[in-house]
Amino acid sequence: MSKAPIGAGLEAILQPKGIAIIGASQDETKIGGRPVQLLRRFGYEGGIYPVNPRATEVQGLPAYASVDAISGTPDLAIIAVAAEAAPGALEACAAKGIRGAVIFSSGFSEMGEAGEALQQKLRDTAHRTGIRVLGPNCLGALSIEEKSIATFSIVLESSMPPAGPLGIISQSGNLGSYTMLLARERGIGISRFMTTGNECDVDIADGIAWLARDPSTKVILCCIETCRDAPRLIAAFEEARRAGKPVIALKIGASEAGQAAAASHTGALAGSDAVFDAVFQRAGVWRVDSVEALLDVGHAARVLGVEGLPSGKRVMLLTASGGFGVLLADAASAAGLELPMPSEETQKRILEVVPYASPRNPIDATAQMSSRPEILEKILAAILEDDNCDALLVLLSASLYLPRLRSVYMQTLTSIRQRFPDKVVMLCVHGPQDAVEELTALRYAVVDGVGPSAKALAGLCGLAAARHLPPPPAPVAPAAPLPAEALKNEYGAKQVLAAAGVPVLPEKVVGSAREAAEAAAAMGFPVVLKIVSEDLPHKTEVGGVVLNLADAASVAEAHDAILARVREKAPKARIDGILVTPMLKGGIEMILGAKRDPVFGPVVVVGLGGIFAEIIQDVAVRPAPVDEAEAMAMLRSLKAFPVLDGARGRAKADLKAAAGAIAALSRFAAGHADEVAEIDINPLLLLPEGQGAMALDALLVPAKTGA
Repeated sequence: MSKAPIGAGLEAILQPKGIAIIGASQDETKIGGRPVQLLRRFGYEGGIYPVNPRATEVQGLPAYASVDAISGTPDLAIIAVAAEAAPGALEACAAKGIRGAVIFSSGFSEMGEAGEALQQKLRDTAHRTGIRVLGPNCLGALSIEEKSIATFSIVLESSMPPAGPLGIISQSGNLGSYTMLLARERGIGISRFMTTGNECDVDIADGIAWLARDPSTKVILCCIETCRDAPRLIAAFEEARRAGKPVIALKIGASEAGQAAAASHTGALAGSDAVFDAVFQRAGVWRVDSVEALLDVGHAARVLGVEGLPSGKRVMLLTASGGFGVLLADAASAAGLELPMPSEETQKRILEVVPYASPRNPIDATAQMSSRPEILEKILAAILEDDNCDALLVLLSASLYLPRLRSVYMQTLTSIRQRFPDKVVMLCVHGPQDAVEELTALRYAVVDGVGPSAKALAGLCGLAAARHLPPPPAPVAPAAPLPAEALKNEYGAKQVLAAAGVPVLPEKVVGSAREAAEAAAAMGFPVVLKIVSEDLPHKTEVGGVVLNLADAASVAEAHDAILARVREKAPKARIDGILVTPMLKGGIEMILGAKRDPVFGPVVVVGLGGIFAEIIQDVAVRPAPVDEAEAMAMLRSLKAFPVLDGARGRAKADLKAAAGAIAALSRFAAGHADEVAEIDINPLLLLPEGQGAMALDALLVPAKTGA
């Protein structure tokens, strides 16, 4: 039997009617003893079946010598035995008819080849019998409502986290456990907790897909280290999006872009972490950089609800302090939020209440705003009724610790919520837990800290935008094999790219100075001459390019000079001729390429070109294929986009042509993913609006050398 469909069968792990503990221990501190103790302590209502051949009783419960000795069949088995014994224990569980297993044991793939062989036995059993296996080397799973405990997490030593709609799925046991700990400390309720460990069977995609179908879960928090099956992960993200359940991801283990030397610029610009970012963006997953941010965004999304997220990124900021206003504005801008100016009417209304306020954005209403509830309410109402306000971020700092100020804020915010039930308001608060809970109950998103609150609000805006993302593009079918010439040199690469819809100039490969001069005259001067050789991907390094040749005599002279330089600097290089092509002037140089990512497959990359491309690292990356709309979004995401869009009186570049070239290249890359490892178009010259774009140089790297 092959791997189970994504998310299938996890109810045996997360909603089991009975649990066997193989390797159950009398010692409550051992990993085989903790689940028994926790299940009993927190009142699990299903059957608990300790399995220990050397005991007749474990922690006050009857013990069983083997799984076979259990009367009836529990849904789940917890396996807490030595690694060498785990495969046999799993086989016994499958033979018994147990539908799920959680393997705590370590000593598998994380320990090298011998451990990987043991893990393969577990995988084979899971796929052959259909039993779903979580782990090995994992911290297990927990369902709060059912009090189903298949974990030895220390978080449960003091108390169970409160029940709520946030689901936690993590590849790292300790990272997931720490997330659950912080959630409990903040009073944030969770539904499910699951850590996948080595993922011999159940992986993080299974967990996301199952939570997307789980009525108890409304928001999904992920801690991701890697991806072992890209199509499954992408499908899980898409299922959560269709279900209207926001996914917030903490992706750790970011790698440096361009970690290995590549034959093209593209390889140095499309690092694996950038590809993860691209996958998240396409799927509408919001990426955060800390456990705290994971909970900030997740909890705020839960409080507001999917339909209550901001309609845009235009945010008004309100403080009682000019200094705090500047600090908040800096944080909001850094988080990518827009800070529009309040309308003249809004400013007038604010000044009528507090004449010495600063009514611009950030709005400094001074300490007067907290003097009386009616003053604060008028200010808040004026801001929330401004058509330029998608969301309001109010800085309360530590005011709620003072009873007088707390009374003003609570009275006002209660009234405001009644008047504006659908307005998005985030409160930046460092205050007592009961005050935070009271504000949360009023459907205010509450975050502690200036930077964290700005990032959390940006996350809400990102999750809101994800609701309107188009479905992912249809995959491209494998294309017919490329001719050998396509992988040899620039001319061959351009011919197949042109056939795929990438714009190129008319050009000709010649074998003599006379032919070069004739070809140039037919094309029209000025022209460019380039060496054509499969051994010389970087032609300028050997003097293989001459630009701006204005007449036949200079073309003939340049032809012979190029050959002489190349023979001197690269005497063993195979030479296929000299390429003659028209000389284009002006425009903006871009770099356009594609790379076969080892996890997610072909991706397309676009950025500002020129000699500093790899230093500036201003690129956009997306999984291939992309359509013209997504290609245009890639261009708009570049920091250099204003340059393309006519900044400071420049002519606007032909963005439509650029988007068409990106989309065409992405389809080509997807169709030839098995035979082309990298594609490098450097430069793609963007001409002024309406005049097109041209690939001036191109290189295809065969998969056998780029893998």
